[in-house]
Formats: sequence, C-alpha cells, structure tokens
Amino acid sequence: MGNSIIRGFIAFILIGITLFLGFWMMLVAAFSVSKGFYVPLVLIVTLLLVVWIIIALFRLLKSKIIWFSLLGIVLVCAVSISVYEGYRSYIKSIPTVDDQGVNLYDYQPFSDGSKVAKLSEQSAFLFTDSLPVLDGATALYPVYAAFAQATYPRGEYNPYNSIVSSHTTPEAYDNLLSGVADIIFCAAPSRSQVEKAAALGIEYSMTPIGKEAFVFFVNAKNPVSELTIEQIQDVYSGKKTNWNELGGKDEEIKAFQRPVNSGSQTMLEKIMEDKELMSPPTNDIAGGMGEIIDRTAEYKNFNNAIGYTFLFFATEMIGNNQIKLIKVNGVYPDKNTIENNTYPFTGDFYAITTGANNKNVTNFVNWILSEQGQYLIEKTGYTPINKATEQ
Repeated sequence: MGNSIIRGFIAFILIGITLFLGFWMMLVAAFSVSKGFYVPLVLIVTLLLVVWIIIALFRLLKSKIIWFSLLGIVLVCAVSISVYEGYRSYIKSIPTVDDQGVNLYDYQPFSDGSKVAKLSEQSAFLFTDSLPVLDGATALYPVYAAFAQATYPRGEYNPYNSIVSSHTTPEAYDNLLSGVADIIFCAAPSRSQVEKAAALGIEYSMTPIGKEAFVFFVNAKNPVSELTIEQIQDVYSGKKTNWNELGGKDEEIKAFQRPVNSGSQTMLEKIMEDKELMSPPTNDIAGGMGEIIDRTAEYKNFNNAIGYTFLFFATEMIGNNQIKLIKVNGVYPDKNTIENNTYPFTGDFYAITTGANNKNVTNFVNWILSEQGQYLIEKTGYTPINKATEQ
C-alpha cells in the first residue's frame, strides 16, 4: 500500500513536469514556421511519455520491454525530425526564381565593373540640379540606372537606398503616390493601384518607353515546351491540374504566382481575362513578435512547376539554365518576336509620373524617348519604342 502511494506521488510529479515541459515546447513550436509538424510531434511525444511513466512506475510490463519502449520513442522522434529537416533542406536546395535573388549592385551607376549600359558619347541632356527621384520594378532597374549614369552627376547611387533605387513594383507605386518618388519605371498599374490613385485625386501620367515580353517557364526537364493561351488560362484557373493534360508526364501541375500588385501578377490577371485565378501556393514565414505570415510562395523549380516573369529578368538578370521558356501559340519569346508583335504577351513598360511634373522631369522623359534614351533601352536588352540608331 505504501509503495503504491509513493509510486503514485512520483508519477504525479513526473507527469506534471512532462506536461509542463510539453506545454512550453508546444508554445515554441506554435510560433515556428514548422508548426504543422512540430506541434503534433510534441503533443504525441508528451502523451507517449505520460503513458510510459505510468507503465514504468507501476511495472505494468516487463522491465526489458519498458526500457526498449522508451528507446523506441526516442528513436522514432529522432528519425521523424531527421526525415522532416532533411526534406526541408532538400526543398531549400531547389533553385528559386524571384527578385530577391538578384544583386542590383551589378547594375549600380558609376560603380567599377557595373553591367549598366553606357553611351559612347556625352548625353545631349544633363542634370545639374533638382535631380528627380527614380524608383521602379526590379527588372527595370538596369534601364533607369543607365539613364542616371548618362544624365546625373557622378556620385554614389545605392540601388536600395538613394534617389536612384528599386523598391519593387508595389512599393514604387506607393512611393510615387506619396511623393517620395518623382518618376517610376514599371509595367502598367493594376486595377487596385489605379483605384488607390483615384481615391487620392491623382491621375497617372504614363509614357511608354519600351516593350517587353511576359513569359512563362518550366523546369528544363519538363517535356512540355509549348502552351496555348487557353491552356495557360486553364492552368491558372485550376481547370487543368495535371501535366498529362498538356502533353507532359503524369504529374500534378504546381502553378506558382507572384504577390498581388506586382508587375508580373498584374500581367497574369490581364491574360486571364474573365477567368478567375485559383489560389496560389503559399509559404508560412516568420514575422515580427512571433507572428506567422501566410505569403505567396516564391517559385521553386520543381519538375512539375510553372511560373512567369518578364523576358529580360528571366534571361539576363537571373540567367537560370535550369528553367526553359515556353512557346505561346507556337511563338517563342525573344527580341525579334517582341519587335514584330508576333509573341502574344508583348506589352509596353512606362515612365510614370503623377502629372505634376517640374521642367526637369518633363525634359528627362522627353530625353528617354530620344535616340540616346532609346539606344540605352536597346543596349540594356529591352526592345525600344522608337528604334535607335547604333551609337
């Protein structure tokens, strides 16, 4: 009787400690991006340890079985974590295509070894003061960095924190509307970006300065090399979900999207016409104060993946030889098919202001449309609106 009371008391203490530790481990797991794995694991292991404590203290099984069962719990836990973390490491090792992997310092104006396009002669237009603040899409930074090198005074223009910098398309539009930026270089605004400007009593002044192709790409090993516009719409509306419906392997289609209001996502929405976009793949990421944010997943180059971006960004800025561009309606996207408008997803990109322009801004935009400005667009790798002569 006395031994049973002592065992019961010890069991009560050990179970209490186990539950307390399990509770705190579950709290930690709940605020991690891997909560879907670690919360159930901690719960299961905690319950198994509680059962094991009861069995061990009251000797409900043979001693050897009791200790082997504890070893089994530890081994299963260790193997589960190893397999899960190994899989996470494998996923992280798969190449990613997104604007976070681009180093804009490669195109910084006036820096040694910069890839930025240059004129072979002095610019016909030069700033001496009142320099406009430039912002825009990541993919267009090399273009307006070239404009700055041609017309701005020599200096250090940090691509992430200066009057010539890139803060992505959504941030660039916000900076233009708030007056932080004078000119932004982007694709056409989304419906919500137009509505936001209208609510502020602002109207965009949009000057087409060049042309670019909106392209779709897949893993280089994917046998599918061509899609129709209708097939692309079917994929991104969720109507077609397996590559074997498109002439490929029997694999589920993993169709990545871009964040709302980004230039490429706005283009996709236009391509979809009246068809509703399906929900995109998402990732949980850690935010501030332990918050977990559900964010549109960046493109991962799985064998069954499909994604999209702009031609120059795909071929020049990231240069990933593990992806391949898709023909659309039988036409491959390149500078020739952009220039002759045979590639179906060819569109303009713009120098965008709010209409309240000072003389410097107006003269600068006019220079961009001049032979020198158009030459820099072509020299960078885009297709100019007005064909420039060779410098």
